[in-house]
Amino acid sequence: MYLTGIADEAGALIDTQIKATRELGWQNIEARMTEVPGFPKGNIHDIPEAAFDMLVDKVAKAGIKINGFGSAIGNWGKKIEQPGDASLEETRRAIPRMQKLGTKMVRIMSFAIRDAEDQMETERFRRLREITKLFLDAGIQPVHENCQNYGGMGWPFSLKLLENVPGLKLVFDTGNPVFTADYTKPKPRPMQDAWEFYSHVKAEVVHVHVKDCVWSPAKNNADYKFPGEGDGQVRKILKDLFMNGYDGGISIEPHMAVVFHDKSVTASPEAQYDNYVEYGRRMEKMIKEIKAELGQKV
Repeated sequence: MYLTGIADEAGALIDTQIKATRELGWQNIEARMTEVPGFPKGNIHDIPEAAFDMLVDKVAKAGIKINGFGSAIGNWGKKIEQPGDASLEETRRAIPRMQKLGTKMVRIMSFAIRDAEDQMETERFRRLREITKLFLDAGIQPVHENCQNYGGMGWPFSLKLLENVPGLKLVFDTGNPVFTADYTKPKPRPMQDAWEFYSHVKAEVVHVHVKDCVWSPAKNNADYKFPGEGDGQVRKILKDLFMNGYDGGISIEPHMAVVFHDKSVTASPEAQYDNYVEYGRRMEKMIKEIKAELGQKV
């Protein structure tokens, strides 16, 4: 088991992400958005080649590994009704960069949820089979996240996706069910239950994102919390994972000081950095407590 984090939540600059990772004593970054001096911020598969080369040099000199790419491939911003060329292009750009970094895992999604009964499953599955094959042929494991996309509509959708896309595995996010409607139930749909979702898909989980939150009906949005303080059932899920021999990555994604897809959530750079480091320390503390309960070594 290793600890990592979606480090753009500590700061956009790769130097800040490296600093936070080293302050925590960790060796891994899960790369999503990044910025190097002189270039605009962007996803790791979108930044210019010169910027990517600088990133490679900086993480190598810092002794940091990029354990995974948090790509934008097939994410909630891409509609299945639109041509799939953009996702294929992102895939083809990501592969050589991942190979250069020695990164063996990439997070993908299954396109935006349609406001219709017909979710165009045949086309979704076809596109994802093509994307998955490209990555697997390159020696890279694609993992699907239960975010606000087809596979995140509820655990049956995740399982159906896996049945139809050979070789695809899962990254389970503890917080996403708390603010995602359960599409297995009729309108008005309740939010999902994190433990229920996890318990049905856990056999396919090879990576974990930890965020925690509570749903606020008044705000029609989530209030993000430190791990264990919300309804993501983080402790219960991690305990079950460790009881069953889980040895993959646990990646923090606080969302408390900044939210990747919600520009209304802002904080000073100092507060953002401090929150990320504090989140990581609390994650370490929880893991040590759970391991002690189970009589396992950290």
